[in-house]
Amino acid sequence: MNIRRWWMAAATAGLTVLVTSSFAHHSSTPFYDSSKSVDIEGTVARFIFKNPHAFLYLNVTDANGTSAEWQVELGAPVSLSRTGWTPETLPVGMVVKVSGPPARTEGATGVLGRRMTRADGSPIVSGGRVEEVTPPR
Repeated sequence: MNIRRWWMAAATAGLTVLVTSSFAHHSSTPFYDSSKSVDIEGTVARFIFKNPHAFLYLNVTDANGTSAEWQVELGAPVSLSRTGWTPETLPVGMVVKVSGPPARTEGATGVLGRRMTRADGSPIVSGGRVEEVTPPR
């Protein structure tokens, strides 16, 4: 194999790896039912501010008095940071309200966090955003 063909093969392989990895990020549609919405209120049990997505775990008590831990999936920490979030934004014991599409798995206690406020309805951070807003061009 001559050097030119070797470089072409290497370039093609490199491009294939780059293009393939760009499709690796998944849509939330297989995991959350966007045709529905749930509203929960609970106490922060833990807040994990790590890549690829931040996760919030809430202790939620239902109308029957039964307590369950709910998992709330949030955006990427880098996006949340741009809107003012830090690892200290949601301390353990804080009461929050979350709205968003529920997990598709039967009996799962998970939600994709679309809107989040303090128990009194005030925003968690200035502007009250959970996800980064893309500015108009």
